[in-house]
Amino acid sequence: ALCGCGNTLMAAMVHGSAIAIHGKGVLLLGPSGSGKSDLALRLIDRGAKLICDDVVHIENNNSLPQLACAPNIAGKIEVRGIGICPIDFVDSAPLRLVVQLAQDVDRMPPEHQRITIAGYSTPIFKLSPFQPSSAIKVEWALRSVIDAGLLPLSNAEAAFNESLTM
Repeated sequence: ALCGCGNTLMAAMVHGSAIAIHGKGVLLLGPSGSGKSDLALRLIDRGAKLICDDVVHIENNNSLPQLACAPNIAGKIEVRGIGICPIDFVDSAPLRLVVQLAQDVDRMPPEHQRITIAGYSTPIFKLSPFQPSSAIKVEWALRSVIDAGLLPLSNAEAAFNESLTM
């Protein structure tokens, strides 16, 4: 269900962490304790900005879907073993990539995989969150999505594009 929020329609709320790398939104997904906040912290240490930790809003404002945060948890991140910590953050960023945290990842995944989230077919990569190179892999995955010109597509756009290739 959609609810009106000013000029924006709230499309979905997901359990995850969201960061912005050079203004591009990356949504980290995985079950509780899978390493979302830990990976977000390592990305922040490399220059990313937190959008939200734990509950991420995906807003539809008639362009790219926007990752945003509820005001009551904005600027806060859970650091396991330390607690809830204040941190610099950005209000929102356009969703460009979903990273699904998993223990088993393909050595050579198929190109241009997508996942439907909040009504958008969005580029996705799967990776193991606790490898020393995980933060760099997220940056490289985002760069590959940008270089390929891949954007989230509404389900209607994705279905239309798929019909053209059949």
